[in-house]
Amino acid sequence: MPAGRLLLQTTALTKSISRNAFTAAKPDSSRPNLLRVGLAFGSTAVLWALLFKQHSTDVQEYKTRNGLE
Repeated sequence: MPAGRLLLQTTALTKSISRNAFTAAKPDSSRPNLLRVGLAFGSTAVLWALLFKQHSTDVQEYKTRNGLE
């Protein structure tokens, strides 16, 4: 059996067995996933809080090292 014909048969078999993992349906924007929205905003707030805390610590250390305080 030629290799090209075997390849065509394998491709046809694979297409009939496999399913597409991607869907064409758009998410419903009238009903947002509140858990995901809450996690997104919550994690953002926590990261900003950590950033401000680290900045305050860094400024305090800078002032101490340079004799400004």
